[in-house]
Amino acid sequence: MVQFVESELLLLKNEINQMWNLVYNQIEHAGRAVTTFDKDLAQTVLLRERRVNTYELKIDNDIEDIIALYNPLGIDLRFVLATLKINTNLERIADFAEGISRFVIKSESAGVDLELIKQLRFEEMYGEVLAMLSLAKQALEEEKIDLATSIFSKDDVLDEIYASSVKILAMHMRQNPADAELCLDLSAMVRKLERAGDHITNIAEEIVFYIDAKVLKHRGRLED
Repeated sequence: MVQFVESELLLLKNEINQMWNLVYNQIEHAGRAVTTFDKDLAQTVLLRERRVNTYELKIDNDIEDIIALYNPLGIDLRFVLATLKINTNLERIADFAEGISRFVIKSESAGVDLELIKQLRFEEMYGEVLAMLSLAKQALEEEKIDLATSIFSKDDVLDEIYASSVKILAMHMRQNPADAELCLDLSAMVRKLERAGDHITNIAEEIVFYIDAKVLKHRGRLED
C-alpha cells in the first residue's frame, strides 16, 4: 500500500508541475501580448485556457481518487490537501491571463497608448508575477520554507505598483476624458496582475502548510 501511495503522489507532483508550467506560459504570453500589442499571441492564450481548465479538473479528480483509495495520513495528506488548493489558485491565475489577453483582442491598436502602459510599469509587474510563480514552484520542489515566505515581500511590490497605477490612470482620465473607457480597462488589467500576486501568496502559504504544518491564513492577509 505504501508503495502505491508513493507512486500516486509522484504522479500528482508531475501533474501539478505541468499545470504550473501551463499557467506560467499563459501569464508570460498575456503580458507580452500587451507590451507588443500582439493579438495573435493573445488569441493563443485564449485557446490554451481550455487546456488549463481540463488539467485543473484532472488534478482535482486524481486527488479525490487518492484520498478515497489510499486514505493518506500525515505529511502525505498535507501534500495532497496543499496540492488541491494550489491547483485552484493556479487556475485562477490562468483566468487573469485570459482576461488580460481579451483586453488586447478587443482593443484597437491605434487607441492604445503604449507609453501609458509603460508608465503603469506593466512590464515590471507581470515580470514580478512570473518571478513569484517560479519562486513558489522552486519552494515546493525543494521543500524550502524560506523561499516560500520570501514571496510575501514580492507581493508587496505588486501592491505598490498597483496603487501607483491607480493614481496615474485617474490623472490621465482627468486630462483626457475621451480615454475614460481605456483607463478603466487598463485599471482592470493591472488589477488582474495584482490579484495574481495574491493567489501566488496563497500558494506560498499552502507550501508552508505542507512543509511545516503552519497555517498562515489568519495573519492578516486578505484572501478570496
